[in-house]
Amino acid sequence: MNPSKRIDELIAGLTDWRAKTLASLRKSILEADREIIEEWKWMGSPVWSRDGIIAVGNAHKDKVKLTFAHGASLPDPDKLFNADLGGKVWRAIDLFEGDKINERALKNLIRAAVDYNQIKLKRKASAGTRAKVHKNKR
Repeated sequence: MNPSKRIDELIAGLTDWRAKTLASLRKSILEADREIIEEWKWMGSPVWSRDGIIAVGNAHKDKVKLTFAHGASLPDPDKLFNADLGGKVWRAIDLFEGDKINERALKNLIRAAVDYNQIKLKRKASAGTRAKVHKNKR
């Protein structure tokens, strides 16, 4: 089964407010950048990627968590991140029943994550090219 269908099934299997919340997050993520792909990882987690992981979504018993793979490196002027703030890489948004997310701010955060991944990919490619050139000069 493809990842998008698995995510559809996950959302359909949630019988409370978490289904609507996760579906809304998913919609905003996919609208933020049309080249984002959906994946299914770690035995049951929806993952959104473009040139690397952007975010992982999970429905917990009392919340929906959207964790950004490189959240600590992203600008968050609207202060969406409210969880996992102590780590050096990951940052998350925990949503509880009744919480509303600022859709514009979330889309901006998603776009910043895509930009981060693309810059990181370009640096990696550039470093590989430099190493190859250096090796060839020997």
